[in-house]
Amino acid sequence: MAKLKKSDVLHVAKLAKLKLTEEEIEKFTPQLSNIVDFVGQLSEVDIKGIDPTSQTTGLENVYRKDEARSSQGLTQDEAISGTDETHNGYFKVDAILTERSDK
Repeated sequence: MAKLKKSDVLHVAKLAKLKLTEEEIEKFTPQLSNIVDFVGQLSEVDIKGIDPTSQTTGLENVYRKDEARSSQGLTQDEAISGTDETHNGYFKVDAILTERSDK
């Protein structure tokens, strides 16, 4: 049985960026010890002759070739036709960066 110490629980809490009270440390120490014991049981399982499995459903991703479909898109003129705020064929928007010197 794994017996975790207070320092182990504090280390895990620090990694998780948690601030624990003394009561929580006392509560979580045996709970974390039980978890470590349970995970340790997995190393006792005989896995000889068993192939690694990344998924169990047998489903596969279906991909299509990524092709531009000009018949379904807008021309540049159609895209900017809904605004009067354009410059050189592009939408004109307010500056995002206020520190720019070329506003």
